[in-house]
Formats: sequence, structure tokens, C-alpha cells
Amino acid sequence: MMDKLIENFSTVFERILIDEIAEVGTLMTIKEGEKIIEIGQYIKGMPLLLSGAIKILREDEDGDELLLYYLERGDTCSMTMACCLGATQSEIRAIAETDVELIMIPIRKMEEWTAKYKTWRNFIFDSYHNRLNELLATVDSIAFKNMDERLIAFLKEKSRIANTNYIVNTHQEIAYDLHSSRVVISRLLKKLEHLGKIKLHRNQIELLDL
Repeated sequence: MMDKLIENFSTVFERILIDEIAEVGTLMTIKEGEKIIEIGQYIKGMPLLLSGAIKILREDEDGDELLLYYLERGDTCSMTMACCLGATQSEIRAIAETDVELIMIPIRKMEEWTAKYKTWRNFIFDSYHNRLNELLATVDSIAFKNMDERLIAFLKEKSRIANTNYIVNTHQEIAYDLHSSRVVISRLLKKLEHLGKIKLHRNQIELLDL
């Protein structure tokens, strides 16, 4: 665990803080597709990602989901921090987009380090800023972009995170993430295929020229 902490955070935290993280943190491995945080759950720790990616989702009153943003190596989740410090229930769902390794930090240390280490405070503030910008980008996308533009951006981001031109998702799964319907997503994917942008396979999409 120490080697991965140094690899990911040596330019972010001083060595004494990295040592403390290694001492009190809990190393966790989560398989692709597994839930990490559920809506309504009380959160007892804050995750620091060592590898992989996590998607953060919101759910409306009808149970439909909307993808808010992804967390990647070196990230943490500001919504998780807020729930931890406020002892409130989670308003988001976190699912492993890929296989994930993370360290869970206890609440008591989050508060202690905020007062003790300037690098930790900066990391927390930067994380809030980054997540806010990602949320604003999601809101802008919903408000100002057509669904075909949102779909293309979604496919590009999935490809970047997985580092592959093959997206392994059903049309229904994509519809869930984009808060749309399977019929709409299937129609738009067919359109992109006709334009030579993608190639559709069974439960798989090959990106050609997006």
C-alpha cells in the first residue's frame, strides 16, 4: 500500500502525512460493476483512489439514474466528504467503472488532518472545486446540448477512462447513465454507425471516428 500511496500522492502530500494515511487507512479492492456507496447509506470514511475509475450517479424519484462525473486515480469525492463531516446520508451512488483500488480514510482523521496539514486542506479544497466544475459541466450538457452531442461526449469519456476504443455496455445501460430511453439511445447509435463514427457489436460499441 505504501508504494502506491507514494506513487499517487508524493507530489500532493508530505511524507509524514502519507505515513499516517498508510497507518490508519483501509485498503480496499472493488471489482468492476460493484457498488461502493449507495443512496441513503451513512458513510464512515472518505475514499482515496489508487487505481481504476468510479462513476458517481444521482437517482430521481422514479428510480432513474443520471451520471454526474467519474473519479479517477488520485481523486476523492466531495459529496462523500460532505456526508462524512455532516453525518448525513449519501445522496449519490458510486459504482466501480473498472476494477478499483482505494484507501478508506476514517472521519476522525479527515477532520484532524484539515487542521494539521496545509497539503490536506489544499487537496480537499481542490477536490471540491474539481467536482463542482464537473457538476456544472453535466448541468450545461443537459441544458444546452442535444442528446446526440451528450452521447458522443459520453462515449469519448468512457473510451478515455477505459483506455480502449471498445465500450462494453448495452444500449439500456447507456440510457440509464444519460437519463434517457433505450429507444432514443439505440436510434442515435444507429445514426452514428451510419455516419461511420462507430461500429455496433453485441453489447459492445467500437469507436471509429468520434
